[in-house]
Amino acid sequence: MTSDRSICDLTAMGLARAIARGEVSSREAVEAHLARIADHDTQLAAFVTVDADGARRAAQICDAASAPIGPLHGVPIGIKDLTDTAGLATTYGSVLFRDHVPHEDDLVVARLRRAGAIILGKTNTPEFGFGAVCTNRLRGPTRNPFDRALTSGGSSGGSAVAVAAGMVPLAHGTDFGGSVRTPASFCDVASIRPTPGRIPSPRRPLGWDMLATHGFLARGVDDLELALSVCAGGEANDPLSLGSAGDDRSIAERPRIAVTPDFGVAPVAREVRARFGAAYEALARVADVVPSSPDCGGAIETFRTLRAAHIASSYGELLRTRRAELTPTVIWNIEAGANLSAQDYLNAERRRTAIYRSFRELFSRADFLVAPAASVFPWPNEISDVTAIDEAALETPIDYLAVTFIVSLVGFPVLTLPVPRGENELPFGIQIIAPPGCESRLFAFGRILENELGFSHRRPQLP
Repeated sequence: MTSDRSICDLTAMGLARAIARGEVSSREAVEAHLARIADHDTQLAAFVTVDADGARRAAQICDAASAPIGPLHGVPIGIKDLTDTAGLATTYGSVLFRDHVPHEDDLVVARLRRAGAIILGKTNTPEFGFGAVCTNRLRGPTRNPFDRALTSGGSSGGSAVAVAAGMVPLAHGTDFGGSVRTPASFCDVASIRPTPGRIPSPRRPLGWDMLATHGFLARGVDDLELALSVCAGGEANDPLSLGSAGDDRSIAERPRIAVTPDFGVAPVAREVRARFGAAYEALARVADVVPSSPDCGGAIETFRTLRAAHIASSYGELLRTRRAELTPTVIWNIEAGANLSAQDYLNAERRRTAIYRSFRELFSRADFLVAPAASVFPWPNEISDVTAIDEAALETPIDYLAVTFIVSLVGFPVLTLPVPRGENELPFGIQIIAPPGCESRLFAFGRILENELGFSHRRPQLP
């Protein structure tokens, strides 16, 4: 029998193949990953809820099946605790919902189950996803597996740590302003934020909202592509629904890459710029690299306005009725949009349109755009917010995310990959951005960077 340790070292795709060949049973896969959680999650706090009994029942069904249920048959996964799971507690990171058990799966969860994936539990997140440190009054902080004194990042930090530490080979996340990309950068894993609508969200109240998307975190590109393939597909009740990802993987032998450390406007730490410069030099071995950026003037103010308006609309009633039970971070996020006017919102949408068209113009001259996946390196868990970068004060607590939220603003798909690092260097990742709908090309280029440049995950040394 394959050892528990070697099972947890397998990728999602590798594990699915091993199960299909009969080398590992679904039950063995589940037990191995539950044992890894038992060994390490007391210290790391990646999970809010672990559903051992439910996972074992699902594994029994997989093992009794006469043929694979789907491409993820028997593969254990984690679901971010902002996303509904039928019969399994979904707290949204809030004590207000500590006993909330949904009756219905979110569509992305239903599609993962249909593909044969086994849900081990719900991964940690700040309350309602608002927070730079992955902690809440129920669980946390979720500690960085490379240095437990440091943050794993928000808000998909639980998913990033679960993947990096081998608790699951694949985890679901959500991304509004960088919530799969920042944790991926901090925890040395890969992530995908697809084009909005690629993974439909038919229950989303604001159907045309393209700021937030589902995404995934894994230890490699193949697993991200596999996860996206089983979750993509049309859905009539989502007006942004794109259908399945295309299969156009064609890229030039030497792609044209535009690179920018900051989009011309984002605050980025000097140390991050230096690490990005080293990555930039490595990219020149496989691509024609040109420093270039779309015109992102006004992007920070634009994102602040749109985000604040959406949050005030979604959570304003909660603030009015249960303010005393909310954290200060959540209160600040809701109040930021309280006094916005319709004209403020429309002015932001007008500027957003101009920035989108500037991105489009750039991609008439380049195949990909590359930028840092975080503006800073992980900081101590005791520090709740990034208030300054290189001694320069930030105007708001979300401005450190500008290097990622600018991409959210325009809705282009983003692949995040870890870059090679020295023995004493903290993890760091890059964003690889493509035009909308071009996820397959992103994955094709990502595999080149993994295989030829070593832009790939390195497992932490856990006690």
